[in-house]
Amino acid sequence: MSIVIIGAGPAGLAAARSALRAGAHVTLLDSADQMGGQFWRHVPESVETKNERMLHHKWSLFTALRSEVTAHPNCEIVMGAQVWLLEQREGAAPLVHAHIGTVDAGGRTTRTFEPDALVLATGAHDRTLPFPGWTLPGVYTAGAAQAIAKSERIALGSRVVVAGAGPFLLPVAQSLALTGAHVLGVYEATPTASLLRGWATKPWELTAAAGKAGELAGYVAGHVRHRIPYRTGHAVIEAHGTRRVEVVTIARVDETWAPIPGTETMVEADAVCVSHGFTPRLELAVAAGCGIRLDRFVEVDADQRTTVPGVYAAGELTGVAGADSAVAEGAIAGYAAAQTALSSTAGATSSSAAAPSAAARAATSDSTLGRDIARSRRSRDRFIAFGRRLDAVHGPKSGWRRWMRPDTTVCRCEEVTNGELTGIRTQTASCGLRSLKLSTRAGLGICQGRICGRTVEELLGGNFADGVTTDRRPIVSPVRIGDLAASDHHTPTVKGNQ
Repeated sequence: MSIVIIGAGPAGLAAARSALRAGAHVTLLDSADQMGGQFWRHVPESVETKNERMLHHKWSLFTALRSEVTAHPNCEIVMGAQVWLLEQREGAAPLVHAHIGTVDAGGRTTRTFEPDALVLATGAHDRTLPFPGWTLPGVYTAGAAQAIAKSERIALGSRVVVAGAGPFLLPVAQSLALTGAHVLGVYEATPTASLLRGWATKPWELTAAAGKAGELAGYVAGHVRHRIPYRTGHAVIEAHGTRRVEVVTIARVDETWAPIPGTETMVEADAVCVSHGFTPRLELAVAAGCGIRLDRFVEVDADQRTTVPGVYAAGELTGVAGADSAVAEGAIAGYAAAQTALSSTAGATSSSAAAPSAAARAATSDSTLGRDIARSRRSRDRFIAFGRRLDAVHGPKSGWRRWMRPDTTVCRCEEVTNGELTGIRTQTASCGLRSLKLSTRAGLGICQGRICGRTVEELLGGNFADGVTTDRRPIVSPVRIGDLAASDHHTPTVKGNQ
């Protein structure tokens, strides 16, 4: 029984461990060159470093997961794997097509996997709301800033402003400070009154976050030690400079995130790190045909099973609630996927003398594993409420549009401005997203709307008549035409039992 897991972050590693313990054969795919995902992004193993855990939470959990998965004889780990297509099959998990090797390099290896079950653990990426000057060199996503701090031990500037919304801003500021940057301040867009009202309501629903109190205390201590100011109800509304950012304008904002006139201040900075939440990486889930909820996350049941037979989803695909939630969901998904794969194998061999191995049967009935999954279910269920509260309190509010100008770039790839985007909609009276994208070119560049997609939808009003969203991309990731021509993608390299 074979399981393919896409993504080697917290959810994917937990899924792999759980599935292996249940007796499955696992193929773990990730586009990076080392395991850990964005949460445990770290320096290459070839680089000697001290205090690796200094920039990481739950580092011991990562090392335990990595060690067990790497050492297991039934696990194949394929790094540098760019999954570009999921080919749907009737009543079964889809075929997985991937190119293995350096991105955008020629001569990559082509592999096709035919799993009995598939686990999607592709995570999320920063969402950054546009503002005048956000295309200047020196303006980064907070995720990029932290990734470079963790993997390269490099600060992106000497005078840095961190801005946006959500608890993620705190570890980003701490990572920058630990790598030598002078963090001028953390600016949270949500006002204090909204924070208190949002987090103080029904506190019993936040039991899952009790363990995060220690993390919060650590961030507070770090901010005090590095003298990092923390301001609520403030946002970066403009970046200024010629060849790179030199000054940023920071203003107070109201509960809708609209700037309050007369409160603007200008701060000299050579780097700005911004994050206004996260956008789940839905490309593969959409390609597989998975149902997507109204809140734009993958629809799953209590076993992390999607609406497609044999396909499971875990982590930030199903809702952003932190690494603890991702690990719990991954453990559940890996175990449930192993049961599906076992059933598939048993059905395929029922007419012969062959049967699932004794090891597989023993593993799936192991009481210790069963208790672990039960604990994961309880943990997952508690974190669901925490994730919903996180989005309600810190999610983008509509007033951010007020810091835009007509000449503000919205789509960086195609250089489409706010004025062009809204003007063309008025001129064409179009109510379909597909026709608006063709008319404006917004979302049709190299990133295919990954950065600007949600913003384009909001600026155009949303709820389009054609039912199209910017999450739907026929080719999941950019691929060279030569690679496509050379792909014999109908010949599975992994099929059924390995």
